[in-house]
Amino acid sequence: MAVSRFCPPRKSCHDWIGPPDKHSNLQPVHFYIPENESPLEQKLRELRQETQERNQQFWANQNLTFLKEKEEFIDSRLKAKGLELRAESGQKATLNAEEMADFYKEFLSKNFRKHMYCNRDWYKRNLAITFFMGKVALERIWNKLRLKQKKTSN
Repeated sequence: MAVSRFCPPRKSCHDWIGPPDKHSNLQPVHFYIPENESPLEQKLRELRQETQERNQQFWANQNLTFLKEKEEFIDSRLKAKGLELRAESGQKATLNAEEMADFYKEFLSKNFRKHMYCNRDWYKRNLAITFFMGKVALERIWNKLRLKQKKTSN
């Protein structure tokens, strides 16, 4: 699946959030890579990028499956009622909210485990990201303190 082609300005020194991807509905993030990125900062950025890519892929696939199954459900219900897929006006026939609620409930039940595993992975990754963010913050503070000590000792 292709991700949004959004591209921030070349001289940007910040992460940029793009418009929602048409398949996943998630907003992609373009991560800024500083010239003097430390190995710890690089690991944090790569973990964030990998997490974003996994989420984009999961939700793009899940949304595609949802739309396909929704169409199949509507088609089968309309056929069972002896109705055409399109009304005489050419407009696509629909089901009422109660009938669609059956589909939504069935889809969520059928995909419960998949969503549970996805959420569990997302929480684990976000805990790791938070941990690395703390380590990066400590590294930056430590580097500033060392720089101050060098300046005062000279």
